[in-house]
Parts: sequence; structure tokens; C-alpha cells
Amino acid sequence: MKFLIIGDSHGNIANLKHVMGFAKNIKAKAVIHTGDWNNLKSVETVLEYKIPLYSCLGNADIDPRFEFKELVEFEIDKVKIGLIHNIKKIKQDKDKFDFIFCGHNHQQRQIKNIVNPGALENEINFAIFDTKTKIVEFIND
Repeated sequence: MKFLIIGDSHGNIANLKHVMGFAKNIKAKAVIHTGDWNNLKSVETVLEYKIPLYSCLGNADIDPRFEFKELVEFEIDKVKIGLIHNIKKIKQDKDKFDFIFCGHNHQQRQIKNIVNPGALENEINFAIFDTKTKIVEFIND
């Protein structure tokens, strides 16, 4: 099952629409957003594509109407996933998860089981995660 991993969109609706079109093309089964939406219009834009969304709260998500948690834990295809905006704030044992997706520093990278997809604020940096192969593919468009 393929997931679109995005984050740090900071209200950039055009970039969100671009990557959501990509998600539709690859038939992504879900979208994971690592926080820092900045506004509810961004969330609504992603939800319009009718692909299930998992998201955490970012430090720029100060509108009290955001209903995301700081840490989100879920399991899909027997893959245990943690989702947090700033990896430095995680209090759980990182080995509890098969993968942890985070954002905050806008840098694409994977260190062991911790993955940062990059940012959509000024560029189009994101990742695709395949739960079957457990491979993360970074995209710079």
C-alpha cells in the first residue's frame, strides 16, 4: 500500500494541490502530513481529494480549531507508525515504531526508522512510503 508523506506546507495551496494530484495518479491509499499546515484551508484542500488523512499538530498550527494531536500512533498493514512534527519532542521509545514520520526542519532525510519528507512551503519535496516493501522514496519536483 502506497502513502503520500508530506509536511510543512505552511499554507501553500498550489503545492498541496500539485502533490495531491500526484497521490491520485499513484493511487495512494492515504496521506500522512507531518504538521505545520498553518491554516484550515490547507487541510480542506487535502480532504477534497477523498484520500484518508493522518496528521499531527505542528508548531505553526496555532488555530484552536485544529483537532490534531502532537503525537499520532497508528498501524497499517502491520506497520507501526508514529507521527510527530518535531522528533525532538517524542517521549516514547523510538524503537516502539517501525517508522516515525516527522517534519519541522524542512530537510528530506531518513535516519534508521525516522523519516522527514521535506517541506512544501517553498518547494515540492515529499516522499512515498510503501507498506509492503517498507521503502521510502524521496521526491523533489
